Amino acid sequence: MDPLDLVALTRSLVDIDSTTGREADCGTWLAAYLRYLGWTVEEQEVSGGRSNVIATLDPPSVMFSTHFDCVPAFFPSRVEGGRLFGRGSGDAKGILAAQVHAAERLRAAGERRVGMLFVVGEERGSDGAKIANAHPMAETCRFLVNGEPTSNRLGSAHRGVLRIKMIATGRAAHTSRPEKGESAIDKLIDTLVELRAQPLPEDPLLGKTYYTIGLISGGVAPNVIPAHAEAEAMFRTVGPLEGLAPALATVRSRVAVETILEVPAVRLKTVEGFRTASFPFTTDIPFLDRWGEPLLFGPSSIGNAHTADEHVEIDELHHAVDSYVDIVRKLLN
Repeated sequence: MDPLDLVALTRSLVDIDSTTGREADCGTWLAAYLRYLGWTVEEQEVSGGRSNVIATLDPPSVMFSTHFDCVPAFFPSRVEGGRLFGRGSGDAKGILAAQVHAAERLRAAGERRVGMLFVVGEERGSDGAKIANAHPMAETCRFLVNGEPTSNRLGSAHRGVLRIKMIATGRAAHTSRPEKGESAIDKLIDTLVELRAQPLPEDPLLGKTYYTIGLISGGVAPNVIPAHAEAEAMFRTVGPLEGLAPALATVRSRVAVETILEVPAVRLKTVEGFRTASFPFTTDIPFLDRWGEPLLFGPSSIGNAHTADEHVEIDELHHAVDSYVDIVRKLLN
């Protein structure tokens, strides 16, 4: 491929299956590509042969960042009707390619204070970002320009996440003798109904906290009163997690609660001249807080990410390169 062709670079990345846990090949290819362009590249090991890719010239004041892992199922790239399709085309390999092109353009203009941090594992717990946050280079960096699908708008804020498991216990018995047992499923259902009635925190920028019950299980047979039942809830939070304490106290009065994942909501830096919006998803930004003041920007829409129709508009991809360059210049000037 032409090493400085934006569409070709995006397609080369998309055509390497880097479903979370299988990022090794894509990371190796990306590191070799950036070395070919003349960047100083470090492959920071995360686990299982998977590595973050860090590319710099001088100590960075601004770091472009995004992830190169993808959700399943993998499907390769194609170009059709001005759009580039493929798993990761919008989330987030097209973004990565646009950041590389922006960094190259800035370097050609003599700007050497820009680096790139491309991580693994964003789609499943941000293990790559957590490792990257301990890198000593983070101490010198002033700004982190993180890439996610924002339709080329600067993020003013994004939601956090609280994922919990609710575990109900009861006592097994034959269903012909219900007085001998205690149904864990009934207890869990009562808890979920009670949770639905609880007021949840609101924020002027991000709106109202909401949640989904994504998993539920329990029981062993129709003729056995269930001794165990559990459900997992995902809250999309809008502020400090302490705001959910009253609702969770109601839940804990009925069932045991395990916290599986916590990601705080964040407020983000913006610069003049860009449309802004708040976003309901979360990112690696909370786990990269040592890399400087965060910004969020990227081509494509979160509405088609993770779908069988995932794509990025090619015009939007080119516009993102211009925007990334403009963002960096405004930050450094």
